[in-house]
Amino acid sequence: MSRQQEPTPPQQDTPVHIRWMIRRDMPEVLGIEKGSFEFPWTEEDFIRCLRQRNCIGMVAERDDQVVGFMIYELHKNQLHILNFAVAPAMRRLHVGVQMVDKLIGKLSPQRRNRILLEVRETNLDAQLFFRKAGFRAVSVLRDYYDDTTEDAYLMQYRYQAVQEAEFPVNRIARLAG
Repeated sequence: MSRQQEPTPPQQDTPVHIRWMIRRDMPEVLGIEKGSFEFPWTEEDFIRCLRQRNCIGMVAERDDQVVGFMIYELHKNQLHILNFAVAPAMRRLHVGVQMVDKLIGKLSPQRRNRILLEVRETNLDAQLFFRKAGFRAVSVLRDYYDDTTEDAYLMQYRYQAVQEAEFPVNRIARLAG
């Protein structure tokens, strides 16, 4: 190299193990929740939600420590993310990406073909994160939250099957036989 360049640090990936949330995870989940949101869920909120038959809790774990979590509902045609957070010290290390990828892997064209979630209008980091993951804002939910008069963006990810490249059809050759 003829000129000196600052080496750019490689983007660090932090591999995590994603598993079902269990009761013993609650203190770490609550810590992440409180460190992530101005209006955090309480332990009772988590328990009430997770007792519902269609509600699933999962955690991202690294070195036996919970570093992220997601709570989502199963519906006939969609998954609905209710709560999603990564520990502040583990953000921008692809922990959230791995959790979203886990959910996307549950989609199929025949059954659940989209993921929905609401994001506060002031939560720009979450909006940008989910947009980069392929979600799009599909509507504004006015005065959505109980704790403020804040609006929310309804964001959606739609299942996209990998399609073979379409080739132009030569109509004359097709008609000729």
